[in-house]
Amino acid sequence: MSTSTATEPGAVLEYRLTAMDRCDSCGAQAYIAAEVNGSELLFCAHHGRKYEEKLRSVATSWHDETARLSEAP
Repeated sequence: MSTSTATEPGAVLEYRLTAMDRCDSCGAQAYIAAEVNGSELLFCAHHGRKYEEKLRSVATSWHDETARLSEAP
């Protein structure tokens, strides 16, 4: 799992989440992946932001592809 985020300045954007990856909270397309206690949790942008503060303190990695939501097609 990538430890860099898509929002870091100068980071190379490497997308690994696809439309098949679904949010563990609501089932929407996942744009955030967090590793916690050896397990991967997937979240849509909404739920990722909702739980980000608490998760970042315990996550061993945080992969954020929410920038894809504002990209032009």
